[in-house]
Amino acid sequence: LSDVTREALYLAISVCKEGNRIGDISKAIYEFVKKNGFDVIRGYTGHGVGKYLHEFPPIPNWPSGNGPKLVRNMTIAIEPMVVAGNFRVRILPDGWSVVTIDGKPSAHWEHTVLITDSEPEILSLP
Repeated sequence: LSDVTREALYLAISVCKEGNRIGDISKAIYEFVKKNGFDVIRGYTGHGVGKYLHEFPPIPNWPSGNGPKLVRNMTIAIEPMVVAGNFRVRILPDGWSVVTIDGKPSAHWEHTVLITDSEPEILSLP
């Protein structure tokens, strides 16, 4: 599960080319995850990163239309959230922890990526 989630992240990063669309990222994640027998959580997304941490545009992990074009100097957080069972989740009483409704495992990998005029640059590498 974790390996598939990580691979989905890097596959998504590989399509982060100027002129592609947010929907290309979403489609890459979703199709890879489904092909490997898992599903993605709905309702939580990656996002733009700018002056504030969570900015427009949302980066869904499931196909949801074309979305905006990727443009040079755009910075986005790509966050595949993959589940071994049902994609529905619930928030625990602490108001923070999120768990799958069926109790099956989930995984989350994330990187912040800069769109350049050539290859995407991963900004969150150590």
